[in-house]
Amino acid sequence: MGWRERTHEDTYSDADVEQRLKEELPHWYLENGWIRRKYKTSGWKATLMVVNTVGHLAEVAFHHPDLTVSYAFVIVKLMNHAAKGITNKDFELAGKIEEVVMWQPAKEGGALEGTPDDSRFKYIKYD
Repeated sequence: MGWRERTHEDTYSDADVEQRLKEELPHWYLENGWIRRKYKTSGWKATLMVVNTVGHLAEVAFHHPDLTVSYAFVIVKLMNHAAKGITNKDFELAGKIEEVVMWQPAKEGGALEGTPDDSRFKYIKYD
């Protein structure tokens, strides 16, 4: 069954997870049954902003990741506990987290300039 044919509760094989991550979420990886992403920050305040962003998105989605929080990074881990594996819910939430946390408005060319390229203001370390 292709990934587009799966319901939100169908689980993926490890090979299918790795292929979909490669295609859609290249900074995420599969490890010990979880899809994971490490977000590097400039320090504690920035880390808390990432944690709060992930927390808000997870709560709105009603699908909750495990987080590892340190001074200058956050690791997000997703796996559907009810389904006992990786499902579309995990990929969709990972995609939304990636979109919001890594957003760089200056690259869109609109009115929002984005955070200045100055160490006093930077808080996310973009890939």
